[in-house]
Amino acid sequence: MHQFKLFKFVLPNIFQQAGLLIVTLLALLSAATPALAHHPMGGRMPANFLEGFLTGVAHPLIGIDHFVFIVAVGLLAATKKQGVLIPVAFVLAAMLGTGLHLTKLSIPGIELLVSGSVLLFGILLATNNSLNIAAVTGLSALAGIFHGYAYGEAIFGAEMTPLLAYLAGFTVIQLAISLAVFWLAKTIVFNQAFNQANENQLPHKLQSAGLVICGIGFAFFASQVVNIIFPAPVA
Repeated sequence: MHQFKLFKFVLPNIFQQAGLLIVTLLALLSAATPALAHHPMGGRMPANFLEGFLTGVAHPLIGIDHFVFIVAVGLLAATKKQGVLIPVAFVLAAMLGTGLHLTKLSIPGIELLVSGSVLLFGILLATNNSLNIAAVTGLSALAGIFHGYAYGEAIFGAEMTPLLAYLAGFTVIQLAISLAVFWLAKTIVFNQAFNQANENQLPHKLQSAGLVICGIGFAFFASQVVNIIFPAPVA
């Protein structure tokens, strides 16, 4: 009986660790070609409203670092009272970040900052942080500027109509994803509130998710550090 219980305990942990390794390796492969995550149309500039909107929607989805951060924002928001302010701050700041890029303001090392934000929010989840809502909202807004600045690369030089559509596209998709994750996590919280035997189950699951996000963030962050130390030769 004891051996069976041990088997039930160890096996899920093995799968969890294997899953973390696989996700991290996938992140490393994606981080090796970061340019793909910033040009949803293959480098072609959007020429009309529909192309601009679809490009805006696609950018946070095909960029794994951006997508994972949006999920992390929603999960972290679910752990806070008035947590909905966290994704809202991120989305609004992302528009500001894109605007800063369009004004030709230079923010050096932006990819390093983006990957660092993923790693940081993974750590906050994995360690069950005690930061208050104001601090997390501020960090979310700061990260939003970095992510939005990176988004601006795909639309820099576009006409006004596709530009505005692009802003609308990535704003809508980021808000939809983060709020959906927030709602799902909150729903689990409320459902488990009536089951005292499982009251610690959700924090454990969130910490597991945080570990996965940490792995992805570290993969991207390490890749950027390597690129800075050993830049690719110019052809």
